[in-house]
Amino acid sequence: MNYWLAKTEPESFSYADLERLGQDRWNGVKNFAALKHMKSMQIGDLIFIYHTGKEKAIVGVAEVIIQAYPDPNETDQRFIVVDVVPRYRLDRPVTLKEIKANPLFQEWELVRQSRLSVMPVTEEYWKFIHTSAKQTAL
Repeated sequence: MNYWLAKTEPESFSYADLERLGQDRWNGVKNFAALKHMKSMQIGDLIFIYHTGKEKAIVGVAEVIIQAYPDPNETDQRFIVVDVVPRYRLDRPVTLKEIKANPLFQEWELVRQSRLSVMPVTEEYWKFIHTSAKQTAL
């Protein structure tokens, strides 16, 4: 299993929206580096859901249930989507400010490439974020 982080604008689509729907297609990614990461996602991989905008925090975890396929709403087949389901909210959101303040994360794309919308998460980062959120990794 691999771990990922995917960013979303909560005003457009939030973790609460994913919970309400129960399942949805993760779409709208246009950056080719982010798309490359999405192509690597496998069924069962877990994804931190990160709210951008005013929140700037990791708020919940989703799971990939259908791996990458062409976005049916795009004519360019390079644009792909994955289907996800919500798994759980973090007990407490972990903010970008907290992450940036920790030297452990200085090489993470979340800190170094702020515009990248999908990125890998190491197991070490995954566990530390859960510890920071006061939650046991599931």
